[in-house]
Amino acid sequence: MQVITTPTAEIDTHLCLPLDAAGATLARTGGKGLNLMKLAQAGFPVPGGFIVTTGGYDAFVTGAGLAGWMAGEVAVIDTGDPDSLAALSDRIRTRFRESAVPPTLAETIRAAYASLGGPKVAVRSSATAEDLPDFSFAGQQDTFLNVLGDDALLAAVVECWSSLWTARAIGYRARNGIDQSAVSLAVVVQEMVQSEVSGVLFTANPLTGRRTETVIDATLGLGEALVAGLVQPDHYVTETATGRVIEKRLGAKATIIRGVDGGGTVTEAADARDRQALSDDAIAAVTALGKRVADFYASPQDIEWGYADGQLYLLQSRAITSLFPLPSLGDAVDLHLFFSFGAVQGMLDPLTPLGQDTICSAFSGGAQLFGVNMDYRHQKVLYVAGERLWVNLTGLVRNRVGRKLFLGAFGAIESGGAQTLRPYLTDPRLASQGGPTPVTIQRLRRLAGQVLPRLLVTLIQPERSRREMFERFDGLLVECHKRLTAAPTFSAQVELISQIVGTLFSIVLPQFMPRMIVGYGSLNLLLRMADLLSGQDSAFSRQNVLTITRGLPHNVTTEMDLALWQTAQAIRRDDAAAKALRTGDPQILADDYLREKLPAGLQQPLAGFLERYGMRGVGEIDLGRPRWRENPVQVIQTLQSYLSIDNPESAPDRVFQRGKEAAHNAIEELVATTERLRGPVAGWVVRRLAGWVRGLGGLRELPKFTIIRLMGMIRQALLAQGARLVAEGVLEQAGDLFFLHLDELQVLAMGAPGDWKGLIRRRRALYAQEIRRKPIPRLLLSDGTAIYEGLGADNGDGDGVIVGSPVSAGVVEGTVHVVFDPHGAQLQHGEILVCPGTDPAWTPLFLAAGGLVTEVGGMMTHGSVVAREYGIPAVVGVDRATERLHTGQRVRMDGGSGRIEVLGDMS
Repeated sequence: MQVITTPTAEIDTHLCLPLDAAGATLARTGGKGLNLMKLAQAGFPVPGGFIVTTGGYDAFVTGAGLAGWMAGEVAVIDTGDPDSLAALSDRIRTRFRESAVPPTLAETIRAAYASLGGPKVAVRSSATAEDLPDFSFAGQQDTFLNVLGDDALLAAVVECWSSLWTARAIGYRARNGIDQSAVSLAVVVQEMVQSEVSGVLFTANPLTGRRTETVIDATLGLGEALVAGLVQPDHYVTETATGRVIEKRLGAKATIIRGVDGGGTVTEAADARDRQALSDDAIAAVTALGKRVADFYASPQDIEWGYADGQLYLLQSRAITSLFPLPSLGDAVDLHLFFSFGAVQGMLDPLTPLGQDTICSAFSGGAQLFGVNMDYRHQKVLYVAGERLWVNLTGLVRNRVGRKLFLGAFGAIESGGAQTLRPYLTDPRLASQGGPTPVTIQRLRRLAGQVLPRLLVTLIQPERSRREMFERFDGLLVECHKRLTAAPTFSAQVELISQIVGTLFSIVLPQFMPRMIVGYGSLNLLLRMADLLSGQDSAFSRQNVLTITRGLPHNVTTEMDLALWQTAQAIRRDDAAAKALRTGDPQILADDYLREKLPAGLQQPLAGFLERYGMRGVGEIDLGRPRWRENPVQVIQTLQSYLSIDNPESAPDRVFQRGKEAAHNAIEELVATTERLRGPVAGWVVRRLAGWVRGLGGLRELPKFTIIRLMGMIRQALLAQGARLVAEGVLEQAGDLFFLHLDELQVLAMGAPGDWKGLIRRRRALYAQEIRRKPIPRLLLSDGTAIYEGLGADNGDGDGVIVGSPVSAGVVEGTVHVVFDPHGAQLQHGEILVCPGTDPAWTPLFLAAGGLVTEVGGMMTHGSVVAREYGIPAVVGVDRATERLHTGQRVRMDGGSGRIEVLGDMS
C-alpha cells in the first residue's frame, strides 16, 4: 500500500479534497478529516485517500430537497422523548437512502476513488463538531470497512451522511445547544489497511492523568472489534520517553474481524489469550508513534493505529478530552506539586481572567512583606490550569521544616486533601532537600519584625488590638473609594486598581496575622491540653473546647446572617410585604427590587441589607462573579426560608444566643476541671486562653470581608466603564471587561483598537466549557497525575456509612438536600445541606440547615468555623459527597465522629 496516494484526475475540490491538498478547514473537512490531512502533510504514515467535503453533504441535502423538510420535522419533535427521537431518526435516514446522489457529486466521488486505483477503502464520517476539545462527539457517526466498488462507496457515503441524524446525535445536539439546521458532515475515504494487529493508544494515562505514560490496547485483526467493545484486548502501559513496558496484561482476544476479498468483513472466533498481539519492539514503536503525534499537536492524543505487512499505520488521532489541564511550567522538568486554590475557598468553579489576575497580583504583593518585589505575571506561587488557580506546594514539601509546618496547617484547612497527599510525599522526586536557606531565614525575620510588635500588643490589650484592626481596615476602604472616584480617566482607574490590589496583602496580612496567631494559637493550645487531660477527666474534651467557639462575637459573617434574619423579621411585621415574599417567584421579586417596584415593607428592609452586604455573592473571590446587589435572588430565597421558621427556639438569633451561653458554660467547666486537676494557676491560664479565643477568633472573617468590600467597589467602577463601552459599541455586555486579563484591560482603557468582542466571546466560551467540567482534582502533579479522592474514598458505602472529617460536633437526623448553587436552593428548616464547598455567600443557608456535609474543607475553613458558631453538626472533606448522597435520603450524621449513616429514602 502506498501512503498518501493523491488522486490524479481533475476533481472538483469544492466537493472532494485529497489528503495532501491545501485549503482544509474544520468547516469543510470535519474534525477527523482535518486531523488526518494535517498528519498526512506532516509526514505521518496515514493511508492515502480523500475527503468528501461538507460541500458534498450540502449538495446532496439540497439536491434531494431534504433541508427544509428536516427543519420542519425537528422543530416539532420532543427531543426529551427517546421514542420520538428514534422515530424521527428512522424517517430521516430512510429519506437519505431513498434519495439519489446528484450526478455531478457522484461523478466527482467516482473520479477521486478511481485516482486511488479503485481499492478497498474505509469510509468514515467526519463531523464538524467531532473530535474537538469542547464536544465529545467521537463515535456518534458511522464507519464502513473494506468497501469495494463505485456503487458500494456511494452507498457508504450516504450512510455516513445519514448517521448525522441518529437519535443519539439529534439528542446530543439538543442537549448541548447545537443548531440542528447548521450541522454538516464530511466523509473520509481511505485505502483500507488490512491490519493483522490493531488498536488504540493514549499518549497520557487516562486513569491517572500521567503524561509520562502511554497506554496501549491491542487486538488481532481490524480495530473495529476493539472500538465496538467486542473483544478483551491486550493492555500495555509504557514509559513514553523510552518505550519501556511498565505493565502488561494479555487479553483473550476471542473475536477477530478481518476484511474479505470481495468487500465487507467477517467475524471469526479465536483463542489468543496466550499470544501477545504486539512484540515488545512493536510496543515501543507504537509508543514512539504516539509521542511524535502528541508532540506535533502539543497535547495528549487518543490514536487508532494498525499493523499490516510489517508497516505501522496511523488511522486517526484526536485530543483526549477527559484529562485535566496542567499548569504551564516552561522549561522546568522536575516534579511539581499543586493544590487547588478553589478547594480552600470552597469554590471549585473556574475564575474569570480578571479574577485570576487580581488574586495573583494580591499574592505577589504579599511578597513585599519579605522584602521581595514580584510582578504577578512572573510569580511562582499561583498557576492557572483549567481556568482555575493552583497553589505551588513544591518548595514547601521539599523543605524539611516547611513540610512539617505545612502538613499540620493543611490538615486544618483541607483534611481530605491532606490525607490524600501523604502517600505522594514518599515519591523521591519530592524528597526533602534540607531546611530553610539563609535567604529564607532573613526574609522570615523581616516578616516577624512586622508581626511581633502587634502580637505583643494583642496579648496584652486584645480589645484595643481588635479595635485598631477594624479602624485600619475601614480607613483603607475609605481611602480606596476616594481614590477610585477621583481617577480622571479609565486608564488611570485601571492603573489605580492594579496598584491597590498589588499592595492589598502587604497591608492586610500584618494586621491579620498577630490577631489570628493569638486567637487560634490559643484554641490550638486548649485542644492540645484536651488531648492530655481528657483521659483524666472527660469534661476537658476536644468537643468542650470547640464549644467555646460557638456564638463568637465580632464575626462579620455571622453578623451578616443575623442581619438577614432581622430583615426577615421586619418583613414579617408587614402583612403585605410578607405575603408578597411568601408567594412571589424569587427571580421576579429580584427583578422588581432592582426596578424599585416591591412593596415598601419589602423594598426598604431588603435595600438596607444590601446597602451593607450587597457586594457579597457566590464565588465572590472572583472579581468577575455577580454580586447580590446585581441580582438578589439568593437573598430573597433565603428570606423566604426564614419566613417558614415559626418556632421561636429555632430562630437564628436565639440559636446564636444559645451558642454564646453554651460557650460560657464550656469555659467555666474547662476552668473548673483544670483547677481540680492542675491547680488555680492552670485554671487562670485556661480562662485567659479562652478569652483570647472568644475575643479574637471572630476576626477570622474580617480580612476577606474587607477584601470583598474593596472588590465590590472595583467591580462597580468597572461595570460603569463597561456600560459606557457597550454604548460606544466596543463591548457587547458591561461584564465583558472581566474576561480580559489585567494588562489587556489597561490596553483597552488606553483606547487601543482591537477585536475585543471576538476575544471576549472566545473567553466566555472557554469559561462555559470549564464550568461544565467535573470532577475537579484536589491535587495535581506536573507529570499529569490528578488526585481527586477525599476522605472515605476507600469506603464503598457497603454498610451504609460514609466517613469524612468531623469539624462541628453534634448528632442530627434529617433529609439530605444536595445543592450545587445556592442561587437555586430553598432549604427547608432542618434539612442536611450537602454541597461541594462553601464560601460566605452560602452561610445564610446554615441558619435553616440541620447539618452540613461538604466535599472540601477542614477544621479551620470557613464553613466549619461558621457551623461550629451556629452549633450545626458538620462533616467535611467527604469524597464525592454530592454523588454518594442524593436529595431526599434520610441520614444520621455525627459531627463529632465524621460518620454519616444512610437510613434510606423518604417514603
